[in-house]
Amino acid sequence: MSANTNLVSTAWLEDHLSAPDLVVVDASWYLPTQGRDGKAEYAAGHIPGAVHFDIDAVSDHDDPLPHMLPRPEEFARHMAALGIGDGMRVVVYDGLGMFAAPRVWWMLHSFGVRDAAVLDGGAPKWKSEGRPWTDEPTRRRPAVFTPRFDHGAVASREDIARMLAAGSHQVVDARAADRFRGDAPEPRPGLKAGHMPGARNVPWTDIVRNGELKSPEEIRAAFEQAGVDLKQPIVTTCGSGVSAAILTLALNTAGVNTKALYDGSWAEWGGRDDCPVATGPA
Repeated sequence: MSANTNLVSTAWLEDHLSAPDLVVVDASWYLPTQGRDGKAEYAAGHIPGAVHFDIDAVSDHDDPLPHMLPRPEEFARHMAALGIGDGMRVVVYDGLGMFAAPRVWWMLHSFGVRDAAVLDGGAPKWKSEGRPWTDEPTRRRPAVFTPRFDHGAVASREDIARMLAAGSHQVVDARAADRFRGDAPEPRPGLKAGHMPGARNVPWTDIVRNGELKSPEEIRAAFEQAGVDLKQPIVTTCGSGVSAAILTLALNTAGVNTKALYDGSWAEWGGRDDCPVATGPA
């Protein structure tokens, strides 16, 4: 695992579980429609030594939008309490294999954690292979975490509006195709159906297979088939900033250097009267 490694295998993680500088993070989190509780699942069982990262708790509680990126000092407070400190390596996994973990990976990188990776296949693959699993609580010593916030990692609504108007960046939406087209209602009440005019659509499910990222070649093909030029700047978006991070992780894994994510995503854009909305295919 190095600063440029985005994914680690289950075999690699089991071999390195005892490394003193490695922190394993259970980032299990679910949409209300999925009917699962990440915190309860963590308490029932997790990878030995893993701590639980609650996306809703580690967020900006002054922002009415769901689980927005917290202020640097607030993020640092949460990381210190979890025992994640400066110079440590972090591996993140989740209960679906590849869903919420990329969001935490992106958050960690946004605040300066260089050695952060996602466990490919997550908990489902780990358990299917009979690897160690426990319900014993993890107690780590508090650490010192120094946030080094990368402002370029986060795009605001104003940034997206400028990018689309100027054609300077490609906005790629990770939501399901029927939501993107406006054929299906949004799961959050009060949001318009459709997408940002000029956005492209690569549903996150098109680049994940059985809880693992598809190959770099398949990832690149999925974006190219959606009309995305992989040589031009890309910003990812979704419903509330979670599955967009899957696209960001996939692009970087496929050798496409992109990091900007629209944190407000459709939860913000689709709820405002001053944001234009298009329907139908891209």
